[in-house]
Amino acid sequence: MTATQAALAERRTPPLGGFSMAVVALEVRRLLRNRRTVIFTLIAPVIFFLLFGLNSSYANQRAGHGNVSAFIMISMALYGAVLATTGGGATVSVERALGWSRQLRVTPLSPVAYIAIKMLTSLVLGLVSVTVVYTAGVIAGKPSMPAYLWVVTGCCVWVGSLLFAAFGLFVGYLLPSENVMQVIGFVLMLFSFGGGLFIPLSQFSPALRHAAELTPLYGLNELVHYPLVGGAFAWSWPVSLVVWLAIFTSGAVWRFRRDTARV
Repeated sequence: MTATQAALAERRTPPLGGFSMAVVALEVRRLLRNRRTVIFTLIAPVIFFLLFGLNSSYANQRAGHGNVSAFIMISMALYGAVLATTGGGATVSVERALGWSRQLRVTPLSPVAYIAIKMLTSLVLGLVSVTVVYTAGVIAGKPSMPAYLWVVTGCCVWVGSLLFAAFGLFVGYLLPSENVMQVIGFVLMLFSFGGGLFIPLSQFSPALRHAAELTPLYGLNELVHYPLVGGAFAWSWPVSLVVWLAIFTSGAVWRFRRDTARV
């Protein structure tokens, strides 16, 4: 066997394409050391909840199986999880600028494994954000809903935020690092309003309401609130979630392959 053949044999793709929980743990620690990440994904959603969710009238106003304060808490937890997972995924833009993604081409790490590592890292950060907002709700004592709904809605918010981990990765590979966070901030603001996260869609005109229902956050927002408010279930919500997740994940893998192929 020649030296080249031996080197190629050593670079055979390991199990799971090189996926490693140790790498995930390192990525999470790196993100949590970033002060901007902590402020915008962990502190800002809590502040918004304290500002808008603790009104005494909201505590006495019913919303399905709970009250309006609980509804707003779920909304702010979703907003925090979306910020956390999108920001976690978008860190690849910095790695691209440093040439790290091109270096990955000489490792056995597969594109799918790398994307999975990034998405799982973002999900961990999203879980922390959801936990912080729900903890603030418990301490404040205003949100009211059955105990099982605290768990169910929290899990729905966390798992659903995977969509925006994929979105962050896609945008992080699509745009240069100096523009990515500005673009993400603006786009997430549009998604939040379009998805009914801050303003009920009932206040929109029919044309705007139908357009908003096509945005990525609309179906997710409806799904995470459904266990609390109940009512008619629309299968278009999970379909929208799955379709947008497939689009963003495919886009992230496509851009990753293009980046590493230039080595």
